[in-house]
Amino acid sequence: MNSIFFILETDYSLIVLGVAIFGCVAAAAWWFADSFFDNETRSESRLDELRNRRSGGAAEKQGGAKAGIAKLLESASPTVSDALKPKNEKEANKLKDKLDSAGFRHDAAPAYFTTLKLFSVIAGLFVGGLGSVLVYGLTAKALIGLIIFAAIFYYLPELIVSFIASSRKNKIFLGLPDALDLMVVCVEAGLGLDQAMRRVSDELFKSHPVIAHEFKLCNQQLQMGSTRETVLTELGARNGVADLKTLSSVMIQVDRFGTSVGKALRTQSDAMRVRRRQIAEEKAAKTAVKLIFPLVLFIFPGIFVVLVGPAAIRMVEELGKMRGE
Repeated sequence: MNSIFFILETDYSLIVLGVAIFGCVAAAAWWFADSFFDNETRSESRLDELRNRRSGGAAEKQGGAKAGIAKLLESASPTVSDALKPKNEKEANKLKDKLDSAGFRHDAAPAYFTTLKLFSVIAGLFVGGLGSVLVYGLTAKALIGLIIFAAIFYYLPELIVSFIASSRKNKIFLGLPDALDLMVVCVEAGLGLDQAMRRVSDELFKSHPVIAHEFKLCNQQLQMGSTRETVLTELGARNGVADLKTLSSVMIQVDRFGTSVGKALRTQSDAMRVRRRQIAEEKAAKTAVKLIFPLVLFIFPGIFVVLVGPAAIRMVEELGKMRGE
């Protein structure tokens, strides 16, 4: 019976390993063929060059491996992403909000993300299968290790997107008071709210590029004909920052009732600075508690050895002498 179970486990491991290797080889061949055997005509290539030039040459600057990966995702997403795409509208909106907060606002970003997750699973199957077979051989443990690696690689893109979104939110939170101070100066100097946002996007491009990009996007939406209320609402919704949502609500109320813009911006800036100071004080107060664990685990044992070690050695020597006598 044990030999039969071992044969079955070996067969399952061989099947899963073979599928994983086949998927990785097929993906590599697909990428190679798509990258090096371009079937575009001369007219299509010329149209792509004109399109890239009109969009600012972003595609020309990528080049190399990044361009190949982007091209692969763009061509594979419509078909591959169907297997992992959200099942209902609620899940689709949740995924879109997550990608928006991370700064991925392209219309095909959800399809790119699901395709990347599928490729990540294939890579996890290959890495997990190869590593597990090398460590455990063709056994059930190798199959379990393969499944664990596939699950880790499946959630890896989500963890990366969450980390990018968290870093982006923190940058917005830290730079928003400076942007509001500059807006107050611009508004009190006689500029309108739209001109003040444009000025802030130009001046803070190097120090706070995330906020500058958001305000620049708002100006572009206003130039396209969107109402100010719609633009401010989208500004607070697409980033997921509570302070930015509050600022958007306040600016909508100011624009609706015609109150002082400079006073409202100054009040919001002071409130955000107070909150930032409170968060810094809270982190400083938690520092003493967080230092307990490294002190107990790493510093106190060394101090104990230095202080008590000589006395312990002396006691052992004295006890040895007493026994010898």
